[in-house]
Amino acid sequence: MDAFSLIGHSPIFRQLLNTAQLVAATRATVLISGESGSGKENLARFLHTHSPLASRPFIAVNCANLPENLVESELFGHRRGAFSNAVVDRDGLVRAAHNGTLFLDEIGELPLTAQAKMLRFLENGEILPLGYDQPIKANVRVIAATNCDLEKMVKIGRFRADLFYRLQVVPMEVPPLRERAGDISLLIEHFVEMAAQQHSLSAVSFGPEAMKVLKAYTWPGNVRELKNLCERLTILCNFQRGSLGVENLPLNIRGGQRVATSSPAAAPLNLEQTERDLILQALEQTRGNRTRAAKLLGISRYTLLYRIKKYFGAEESGLVGEA
Repeated sequence: MDAFSLIGHSPIFRQLLNTAQLVAATRATVLISGESGSGKENLARFLHTHSPLASRPFIAVNCANLPENLVESELFGHRRGAFSNAVVDRDGLVRAAHNGTLFLDEIGELPLTAQAKMLRFLENGEILPLGYDQPIKANVRVIAATNCDLEKMVKIGRFRADLFYRLQVVPMEVPPLRERAGDISLLIEHFVEMAAQQHSLSAVSFGPEAMKVLKAYTWPGNVRELKNLCERLTILCNFQRGSLGVENLPLNIRGGQRVATSSPAAAPLNLEQTERDLILQALEQTRGNRTRAAKLLGISRYTLLYRIKKYFGAEESGLVGEA
């Protein structure tokens, strides 16, 4: 399974996969919508890697991260001297994607002035870098993505209607993870294996009760949240023998409920010792960096410091670094 495979067998996801396989074989412009973390860039990369352009560049651009005063230069390039600080010629990201794919993530954040130039490019394949007198041709397939309602943005004047319709040659929507709970076990298996290989650790597994809780959770952070959880538990629970239980899951995922042992014959679970072990594992992985350890554990830095003091008391200074 390659890095950009689309993983899932739920009906709603199979429909998306079937569409993706058809669209990938073309050079059609695609507009991908979906919630944050649902896998829009992964879908864009799938379209590229399964297209005739697979050996060509794939240039991903987050439009929200482009400096407002340099958007046109970043996208379309400039000639030296076109503006102050333009000390060298710059090709721009569109030309960097020549004969390949340009992925415009968060397209709704593109300023109106740059939207006009992007529309011209989509219509005739021409760009006019800053400082140039004549337009330049660029042969690029465009895939855009958004987690916003672009139609609403058009109505309030924040997004050009003509650009919206030009981008929406093939609209595709990535479903949120809560609508494809049947895919969670497949995704967990994939992400756990990825994390184990990345960190040279053994792959962890989840027991039936833990899996039941994971499938019932609404996943507001979607696939990205699930991937991060699998990596975190692979790192922090690698010392544990057997499958992970509900007690190993973060409180927010198990509804904030304390977990009781279900069988009278089961050995009593020492939650405080488990928490101590997790903190030690996080601090070891981050070489004592408190800020990074807190992020890995999914808690605030203040909460981590409080628990270090609670569990280790005077030992605290020997456990943590300066951050």
